Amino acid sequence: MPDTKALVDADPEGPPEPPAEEGKADLSHVWVVAAEIEVIPKIAKVADYRGSFKATEGQRIDALEVYCKGCRRPYDEVTGQDCSAKIDNRHLIGGDQSTRAKRKIPVPPRNARVVPGGRIQRRGIEAYVGGVSRPAR
Repeated sequence: MPDTKALVDADPEGPPEPPAEEGKADLSHVWVVAAEIEVIPKIAKVADYRGSFKATEGQRIDALEVYCKGCRRPYDEVTGQDCSAKIDNRHLIGGDQSTRAKRKIPVPPRNARVVPGGRIQRRGIEAYVGGVSRPAR
């Protein structure tokens, strides 16, 4: 009878990584590859519906771009540097929100005239009958 304890405890991914030093955060990049894969129409339909598919063994995959999943910067630009998204991800949201310029309101043309409209009922049965919340046909 085989030793089931040894089979259960076996790690298919290999030996565990050494623990990170106390007080030091892991600032390494997580690399991903944008790929182009040729598939048959049946697999294309499944991929479109599910958002994923299984590639066949031995299939060649063309890498379009290699970039960090966190900071979304190309491999060749940030190799050897810490991931800036793990340090501070403000660059992903357009910089510091407190100092960012506000959106500019468009200036109407000189010959434009503002005409006040009627009150629009947005709630209740009147809104539904009026077509405000009803989907277009």
